[in-house]
Amino acid sequence: MQHAVPPAIIDWQRIHAAVWRRMRTRLQPVTALDPVALADLIGIDAQKQALLDNLQRFTRGVPANHMLLWGARGTGKSSLVKAAFNALRDQGLRLVQLDQEDLPYLPEIVDDLRVAAYRFIVFCDDLSFDAPDLSYKALKTLLEGTIEQPPANVLFVATSNRRHLLPEYMQENLEAQQRNGEIHPGESVEEKHSLADRFGLWLSFYALSQDEYLAIVDHVFADSSLPRQSLHRDALRFALARGVRSGRTARQFHAACGGGTPPEEVPPPPDQD
Repeated sequence: MQHAVPPAIIDWQRIHAAVWRRMRTRLQPVTALDPVALADLIGIDAQKQALLDNLQRFTRGVPANHMLLWGARGTGKSSLVKAAFNALRDQGLRLVQLDQEDLPYLPEIVDDLRVAAYRFIVFCDDLSFDAPDLSYKALKTLLEGTIEQPPANVLFVATSNRRHLLPEYMQENLEAQQRNGEIHPGESVEEKHSLADRFGLWLSFYALSQDEYLAIVDHVFADSSLPRQSLHRDALRFALARGVRSGRTARQFHAACGGGTPPEEVPPPPDQD
């Protein structure tokens, strides 16, 4: 049973971000923000500039688009959202993050944000709906409104591995019809695409090339004195074992190296008595 949502009593002048706590049915202030910066993100310059331009318009009160960042895993989608927020939060931008399961609370959350004297990103990471999940209806309401206009000070940002957010099945293609030589998708496909269509800005992220991956490795290990040739060799081995070249993989390799020592040379932990 869904509980009533109490008003969000948050000092947005002092608090820059909050997360929705489902069990407490309230917004919880975030006091330890992820410090990721735009300069830390390598190989996604076009996506970085497009997202930043859109958010800068939003912070100035100029019409801006809701944003969907979709594509390969570990390619910097959520990091880009957090980095852009960090760059603009001193200009009055605030962030509220909630999980997909909390979307039914979205209208009540937005009611509180609508009357606040700040501009908000409502951020949902790794958004993807299964067939029986109808919680996306609440999201549709925020993106385009109903009888009430959507708030001008709230912008929705989502990341996803799916371009259209909803699963697409082969049998749905059978609903397509041909009219005067043109192919018209069936109702099921149209319904699924209608959600993603409400995002005015789509940013695509793709798997990294080897050179792009190694450029991120060099950035992550900028303070390391390790020889580049051996570092690149070990980084490629690590990515091969993980099955993906990405910024996330590069950071995991850095952690596996203890911040500077190749994985195979990391000394074992001392014996425990």
